[in-house]
Amino acid sequence: MSGDDIGTWFTFDTDEGETIEVSMGVSFVSIANARLNLEKEQAGKGFDQIRAEARAMWQNDLSRILVEGGTEEQKRVFYTAMYHLLIHPNILQDVNGQYPAMEGSEILTTKGNRYTVFSLWDTYRNVHQLMTLLFPDRQLDMVRTMVDMYKEHGWLPKWELYGRETLTMEGDPSIPVIVDTWMKGLRDFDVQAAYEAMYKSATTPGKDNLMRPDIDDYIAKGYVPLTEQYDNSVSHALEYYIADYALSRFAQALGKKEDAKLFYDRSLGYKHYYCKEFGTLRPILPDGTFYSPFDPMEGANFAASPGFHEGNSWNYTFYVPHDIAGLTRLMGGKKKFVDKLQKVFDEGLYDPANEPDIAYPYLFSYFKGEEWRTQKQVKRLLAEYFTDRPDGIPGNDDTGTMSAWAIFSMIGLYPDCPGMPDYTLTTPTFDKVTIQLDPKYYKEKELVITAVRPGDNADLIKEVKLNGKKHAGYRISHEELVHAGKIEFILK
Repeated sequence: MSGDDIGTWFTFDTDEGETIEVSMGVSFVSIANARLNLEKEQAGKGFDQIRAEARAMWQNDLSRILVEGGTEEQKRVFYTAMYHLLIHPNILQDVNGQYPAMEGSEILTTKGNRYTVFSLWDTYRNVHQLMTLLFPDRQLDMVRTMVDMYKEHGWLPKWELYGRETLTMEGDPSIPVIVDTWMKGLRDFDVQAAYEAMYKSATTPGKDNLMRPDIDDYIAKGYVPLTEQYDNSVSHALEYYIADYALSRFAQALGKKEDAKLFYDRSLGYKHYYCKEFGTLRPILPDGTFYSPFDPMEGANFAASPGFHEGNSWNYTFYVPHDIAGLTRLMGGKKKFVDKLQKVFDEGLYDPANEPDIAYPYLFSYFKGEEWRTQKQVKRLLAEYFTDRPDGIPGNDDTGTMSAWAIFSMIGLYPDCPGMPDYTLTTPTFDKVTIQLDPKYYKEKELVITAVRPGDNADLIKEVKLNGKKHAGYRISHEELVHAGKIEFILK
């Protein structure tokens, strides 16, 4: 059988209490490979044995982080999030290594693992950072897969699904994923091809640029103008700025100084969109004037909004993670920035289900004396939006993105700028967190995070210690994190 919207069903004449066991082989290459997968993976095994083996594999993966303390509900939330994190991307190749080439009919063979289901507009923000920390071998295979997709198809993936590019959402999300991975020391992939692919998507003119179809205006003007009412122009540009900043860091590290300056300068183009009248980002028309009439609330609850994709201006205004200092100056200084960010939470403008603003709670910690706001908001958001009820996730989990937010937040740190190997610290949910580190990639066998609470209401950080020594500030580099051995949060 072949075609769209097809299916089949079976009926069995069974006696009362009789059990039917069905074994299935699946392949995206051929029926022969589906049979081979079935024979190699399930031959001679019944349902109970396969279930037990699957349970053992999940138990091993979920045990990469062990938590102590907290409530039973918090533990259920945490390990449910871990489960969600590890569903996608998933392995595509058959047991013989064969898989369908990206956007082609050719059948190729891999010696490693070929991954699929890259919801990168979502996952570039936190999923791959968490995979780098917990499962670096898998993250490397994912990066190798992304680079191989470029070799096969001519472009890095945007939103790949079983060997096909869906072009869902916007931006150039492969760039921060690969750069972030490289910056954290995982470099066993074709770096030259990766840079070549990034440079291509960042510079190729015309609408045939699959990653950046509106790149001509972006390069010429420094921003993407609103040419159609719902063209998501501001959202497109903000994603390009983040990608270009990550690319500038990569170029600098590889000794490509001219490229580094070019892409860094482009990454600051967000300033074009800042409107002093509203104190938010605002779409720009082709003639360079601001779009009118403008309401920064338009687009709330995923309603259509001129210039913004699945959100409104408030959901995007602080989404400049690579230049918080510059955005602060535009807004008139620290106090105005902090007050405006606090307004987002006080007036219900924050959307926990919308990726562009999920790092907002952590931005307070860029300012000395305001870190407590991060700690307070993160605790509130976890309690309000992450529960063990059927609706215990804020919206679509987006292939692990919301779950990764919860995992990071519950262990006390968050990577708020994709492509930067740093984390912002916050109050851990649990009394003790033990992270098993992969000895192939990290010198320490484990990272132990503890929270010393003098009382039940001690939710704010008084002091942070790394291996017994006081740590300055509320940010920590990836290098410091994986070599810390022990991080102690003294709460008040």
